[in-house]
Amino acid sequence: MTQAENVKTRYSEEELMEFKEIILNKLEKAREDLEVLKEAYTTGGENDISDTSPTFKVLEEGYQVMSKEENSRLAARQHKFIKSLEAALVRIENKTYGVCRETGKLIPKERLRVVPHATLSIDAKLNQGNNKRI
Repeated sequence: MTQAENVKTRYSEEELMEFKEIILNKLEKAREDLEVLKEAYTTGGENDISDTSPTFKVLEEGYQVMSKEENSRLAARQHKFIKSLEAALVRIENKTYGVCRETGKLIPKERLRVVPHATLSIDAKLNQGNNKRI
């Protein structure tokens, strides 16, 4: 890392635009995935086994309930991910994107490219995990 990068306190407009594009692409995909998940837990079982024995029907209904619950949990997680991406867009707009909320230092570009909604550097994240165990 060069001296200039050590004292750099925020990303440039060009860098922020690069991250914005990454986030917008992830946001579009995340919203599509959320719609698929919502559809999966809100639609009824059109392919049920109403013409088979009652034993199989009970097993199938139990499976459908479990599957809908799992899809509902996945949808809630996906919704949280979307909110995190939207919050990252706000940070880009107000020029605070990429700054670790614990240390105040820039989060490395490599981390932000993989986890564009990150608000903590790896060091801060690891410290946070260690503090939870204490």
